[in-house]
Parts: sequence; structure tokens; C-alpha cells
Amino acid sequence: MWSICKKELNQFFSNLTGYVAIALFLLINGLFLFVLKDSNIFDFGYATLDRFFELAPWVLIFLIPAITMRSLSDEFKSGTFEVLQTLPLSRSQVVFGKYLSILIVLIFVILPTFVYVLTIKNLSAEGGIDSGGIAGSYVGLFLLAGVFAAIGLCCSSFTNNAVVAFLVSAFACLLLYFGFNAVSRLPVFQGSGDYFIEMIGIDFHYSSVSRGLLDTRDLIYFVSLALFFLLITVKNLYKR
Repeated sequence: MWSICKKELNQFFSNLTGYVAIALFLLINGLFLFVLKDSNIFDFGYATLDRFFELAPWVLIFLIPAITMRSLSDEFKSGTFEVLQTLPLSRSQVVFGKYLSILIVLIFVILPTFVYVLTIKNLSAEGGIDSGGIAGSYVGLFLLAGVFAAIGLCCSSFTNNAVVAFLVSAFACLLLYFGFNAVSRLPVFQGSGDYFIEMIGIDFHYSSVSRGLLDTRDLIYFVSLALFFLLITVKNLYKR
């Protein structure tokens, strides 16, 4: 499994793709947080990173599918998946090796944003910020990224076309993140099942963790959802 992980990491960082992904994530968030009018923290007037944690999921919805779209689709297209089958590795080891490499890449994507924390702390009037809340928000952001990575890897296992894998995984991430919240607001569900429908969506649990509340139910939800898509990916590889 580790050999697959190292291979994926070497491939990702051997060209500009990895560095562009990191730079793009920082650039988009930096523009909204510090430059663009009506969205930057200077207009907000409080030393908080709430706006970053509200914006970051929308950037990840498109960034992570761009990272995962070639993970398995290129293996099918180039014929190297047959080579993987000859190695003494199970399908689950191949999938979890690729998934681990994606998580490591996402750590490198999210880690530089700690600069925002230092910036906010230095700009605050009293030199203090809600460290506990920010730490909880980072945990939620990484859990969210882990689920999106599992979805992207799963979608990549259904096609040998990387563009199709990107589009399907971006749509799936968007649907699971915001779709159930939107459905729960329909008049037909108001006052009856709106709360339970909203609980199915990722946004409900991400918002809970982002408030610094590390509830076991939210952690179980994220881990279970990621494992669900990874198991689908493994099962799909066995069919090939």
C-alpha cells in the first residue's frame, strides 16, 4: 500500500500540478479574505477565520476532483491497471494507497493556510483569537476534504475519462454538501422531516464541527461516509 502511495506522490509532485493546486487554493482564499471588497476580514471587523472556513469547502468542491480525477481513470486508459493486478497487492490496498496519497497532498494544501491564523492574530486589537474554535474548524475542514477525496476517487473508478471523472465527482460533492440542505428548505418538508433531511447532508455536520464542537456523531458520519465510497471503489475494481 505504501508503495502505491509513494508512486502517486512522486507523480503528483514531479510536475507543476501539485504546486499549482496548492497555489490556487491559497490564492483564491487569500483574495476573498484580504483583497476583495465586502468579503475580506477587514470589512468584517473581527479577528476570526469564519469566512475562510465558509469559503474553503466551495473551493475544495472543485479542487479535490481536479486532484483525484486521474487517480484511477488514467490507470484504465493507459493500461497500467493490468500491471497493478500483477503486483502482490489486493484491490483494497491499491485503493487505500491512492487514498492515503491524496490525503497527504491535501495536508500540504491546507497546511500553508496556518499563515492566515498568524496574520489574524497579529492584526487583532488584543492579540488574541479563539484558538479552540479555529482548531476545531481545521479538524472539520480536513474531515470534509477526506470525504471529498473518497468521492473523487470513487468517481474516477467508473470511467477512463479524467474529464468525466472530474465533472461527476464535482457534482457529487456539491450535491452531498449542499443538496440535502436545499431540499430540507422546501415548503413540503417544513415542520416535519426538514431537520432529518438536513442531517444527511455534509454541510450540517461540517457546520457543527466548524463551531469547535467535536461531536462523536459528526466524526462517525465523516469516517463512515468516506469508508462507504472507498468500499464502492474497491468493489468496482473487483468487477473490472
